[in-house]
Amino acid sequence: MKKVHPNATVPAAAPPSINGSPAVLTVWKKSLLFNCDGFTVFDAKGNLVFRVDNYMSHNKAQIVLMDASGSSLLTIRRKKLSWLVFDGETSTNPRFSVRKNINLLNTKCLAHIRSPDGNPKAVHVIEGSYVQRCCAMFDENRRQVAEIKPKEAAVKGVAFGMDVFRLIVKPEFDMATAMAIVIILDQMFGSSTISRRGL
Repeated sequence: MKKVHPNATVPAAAPPSINGSPAVLTVWKKSLLFNCDGFTVFDAKGNLVFRVDNYMSHNKAQIVLMDASGSSLLTIRRKKLSWLVFDGETSTNPRFSVRKNINLLNTKCLAHIRSPDGNPKAVHVIEGSYVQRCCAMFDENRRQVAEIKPKEAAVKGVAFGMDVFRLIVKPEFDMATAMAIVIILDQMFGSSTISRRGL
């Protein structure tokens, strides 16, 4: 069996990057708790960084992103056609919102990330294919700040499958925010969602 992570220890704090290099996280679409749906995220050393444990897998109206010790970092709430992201477990003053792209003329774009002030201009744009675990996030200046890529096992040519992939986050971008966006993309284009936009 392929090893997803070398260990599952809880670090005191996960640095955003090492010497200004991008942080490379391994995202496993699996909860560490029995009978839960969620995510488990490890850093390059195999330390547990983030976790998502949903006891009610059928209810995705609210999802909490936690750190390794189980403290709430961000809460994702769905509101009609968009997803709102809040600090901790609050329900006021969202940090940002994410909305699926509905422009059929722009087939590369998956979603737009906007500030909560109602400005219609997208702050960040996500392009590519989440279904293939091959997409990137760009800021307002078209600089890539995060990327999702397939993860390969140590044996050349052996793949883990779509449930294990890499999240690469540039030093200037927040890792928790990047992971929250991964969770939302999975809500939009995951295996339980039938959508041509993610293909």
